Amino acid sequence: MRKLLVAAILALAAVSLSAYPVYYKEQYYQLFHTHYIQSPDDSIENIYWLELAKKADFCNPLYALASITNPQQWERYRYLLDMHIDLMLIQQHLILGSKFDKQKAYFYNAPWKQENLDSLKIAESAYRTALEYWGEAKSLAAKAMQTPYVLVDGAEYWIDEASRIQSGELDYADIIATQLNRLAKVRAAFEKMDGSTY
Repeated sequence: MRKLLVAAILALAAVSLSAYPVYYKEQYYQLFHTHYIQSPDDSIENIYWLELAKKADFCNPLYALASITNPQQWERYRYLLDMHIDLMLIQQHLILGSKFDKQKAYFYNAPWKQENLDSLKIAESAYRTALEYWGEAKSLAAKAMQTPYVLVDGAEYWIDEASRIQSGELDYADIIATQLNRLAKVRAAFEKMDGSTY
């Protein structure tokens, strides 16, 4: 009798835990989450969800992540959300790259020269991938700021991001170029290392 009761409770629990399908950009975007300590796997997971969000269609304005009451708000909202997703992808690739980046080539790392060079190669790849999203983010920010000004309630942070991009205050091309230049110097330092370094 007890086993039957436990089986019935588990069956009811399984029925109540059914999943819902994910179709729309906003649903995929909401699967993004920040971890206290972000491992490379966490960044890769977030990149996966954001890439799916980037490709998906927008949901009905009724279910948007901001309050939409007219066609002008809806147009601006779409530019802003796509721009924000590009910026989040840039950030996640930078975080991923930072996990493999060596900020400095210390002499005592000479025994692991090849491992460090391999790690730098992964970091560089992540940084260069981040740079690929920047052009589209800038273009979307310009489109969002060119639309007749309407406040999109709930998207103020995205509007601020677009404004900062337009003014040049937020420039990921410059940030990434700085990282790539530093990385090149660290790589050169590792490549110079030989048997006498350590």
